[in-house]
Amino acid sequence: MTDSQAERTTLRRDVLTLPGVAVGAPDPLPPLRPLDELHELDARSKQGMPRDMARQIGYEKLRSVLPEQLKNGYGRERAPLTLDTLVIENDRLRVTVLPGLGGRIHSMFHKPTGRELLYRNPVFQPADFALNGAWFSGGIEWNIGATGHTTLSCAPLHAARVTAPDGGDMLRLWEWERLRDLPFQVDLWLPAGSDFLHVGVRIRNPHERPAPVYWWSNIAVPEEHRVLAPADEAWHFGYERSLRRVPVPESDGVDRTYPLSGEHPADYFYEVPDGQRRWIAALDDDGHGLVQTSTDLLRGRKLFLWGHGAGGRRWQEWLTEPGTGGYAEIQAGLARTQLEHVRLDAEGEFTWLESYGPLSAAPDAVHSAEDWAAARGEVEECLEAALPRADIDAAHEAWRPHADTEPGELLAAGSGWGALEVLRGDFKLPGTPFDESTLGPAQTPWLDLLRTGSIPEPRRVGPPGPTLVAPHWRDMLETAPAQPLTEYHLGVAQWHAGDLAQAVRSWERGLELAPSLWPLLRCLAVADQEAGHRERAADRYAEAFDDLCQERRDDGEAWTAATAALGREAIDALLAARRPGPARAVWERLHAATRARGRFRLVEVRLLIAEGDKEAARAVFDEGFEVADLREGSEIIAELWARLSRPGERLPAQYDFSMRPRES
Repeated sequence: MTDSQAERTTLRRDVLTLPGVAVGAPDPLPPLRPLDELHELDARSKQGMPRDMARQIGYEKLRSVLPEQLKNGYGRERAPLTLDTLVIENDRLRVTVLPGLGGRIHSMFHKPTGRELLYRNPVFQPADFALNGAWFSGGIEWNIGATGHTTLSCAPLHAARVTAPDGGDMLRLWEWERLRDLPFQVDLWLPAGSDFLHVGVRIRNPHERPAPVYWWSNIAVPEEHRVLAPADEAWHFGYERSLRRVPVPESDGVDRTYPLSGEHPADYFYEVPDGQRRWIAALDDDGHGLVQTSTDLLRGRKLFLWGHGAGGRRWQEWLTEPGTGGYAEIQAGLARTQLEHVRLDAEGEFTWLESYGPLSAAPDAVHSAEDWAAARGEVEECLEAALPRADIDAAHEAWRPHADTEPGELLAAGSGWGALEVLRGDFKLPGTPFDESTLGPAQTPWLDLLRTGSIPEPRRVGPPGPTLVAPHWRDMLETAPAQPLTEYHLGVAQWHAGDLAQAVRSWERGLELAPSLWPLLRCLAVADQEAGHRERAADRYAEAFDDLCQERRDDGEAWTAATAALGREAIDALLAARRPGPARAVWERLHAATRARGRFRLVEVRLLIAEGDKEAARAVFDEGFEVADLREGSEIIAELWARLSRPGERLPAQYDFSMRPRES
């Protein structure tokens, strides 16, 4: 191999074929209800907390995932699935990126040693972990938005070839994050001959008001490794709504730096001292593994582990493939913990640089049970030799002028939402073009509103599209002609803003002339539920489902998704009002394929219990089912089993997804 060949960095398209499932159609019902958020704190946890941490935990918490839609249309019957990839490599590293799935790094392969540095998931299996549903495990993901996995987990990003600081190829990923209404970019490049992937990140706030920002880079690594970070303390969050400071590495008599040492899933947010170099590493028994380091703005470091308990092991099987080994996550973020959001000033930006690469250290020192300081020191010394701290700062400074470089060859396309926002705000965003060519059918009604001041009524009936809820769009809706579809969207935007009474009035006005009643009736039913009017909510849900069944034109994907989503909510509301008969009537009108899905087998169990037929409900458990979109932290399966099981009978392992100790 010639010297020029050895030094050349390449960027190319490729494909990856894995066993997997399609993400499926989004849920067409706007997510009006508050987030089902695991990361809530009890009052005791907030006592004695550092002042800046307490302030950021309370800063601009997300109320819902609007304007996003929920993604829950996937199953678990996997077949060969081909995914587009972008591969950037030099003579040392080969990095495989999934532009259609949040820009996730799927693999980082170190050529000289023949080692995969990440946990590379052998399957693509969505599960209900993202803020809006579908998420998958493995690799390196870029989490922006709010506490939780980003709504872009299973969404396409824009991607293009850009010139890197050293003159080679750089891969740029960018999109418009809709929860916080902010554009961002991720630039990946491999300097010639380097063992380290550099990642430049920029989040911009083009608005004339401050914005809350959340960012965590989540890195999946084999769970048999030891995780090391430059800290003697950590904030422990154990899915019991408590946050407490614990020593590192050992707490409660157990060394928590080994992911398999704990029993239950847990987060450890490391308290990295000011002035200390930011890094985190995961190393195997021989001292080999991955290290991540960054410029100082990315201050937080975290270990997430599933633990060795039954629930954690079941989740590992659920998200990966039984028998292929589990994973833990090492993470890096803008704040100490993932409960916090950081203020970004109007028309400001955050930029930082991360680097990822192999690390080898003396195993006796790394795995010292007696001397944590020596273990940390060994890793830090090896990191400084491999990639000096000064080089990270220099790489960041070298990259910043290139962050504005206009992309060259376009390699993948994201959504049209950014183009719509750029048109509305006349924003100038060098380096991240949101071209009008990316506008699609979802943006068309809003482009009409922007240009003509009104949303046209649809020519044919169908589930309404997504609603925009930012203040500027709400203002436009309020001045638009009061047509039914406009009143529907206006009500959703008002609801999101907390103006619940006005939202109800908008939906009621829309009902007077609407050719399609069920979307408005469903919104009013949710409002009734939130106000405690259980009976009226049940009435409206029943009426909405009747209207949908009369209106639906075919068994296509959109109508099937609408019927499933509304039917599930209607049955819940009718059972809450103790009306099993009407709930059964809704069940019977669902599509047969919908009733066969695991989520609806669980609905059937609840329906049978309400009808007094516990024997038939138990038979559903005995027959077996899988709830593909079981929410992280959900305990509904265990709760229903407790109502049907015999004294002393344990929850079968296949249904045990517990993430916290069981209450005695």
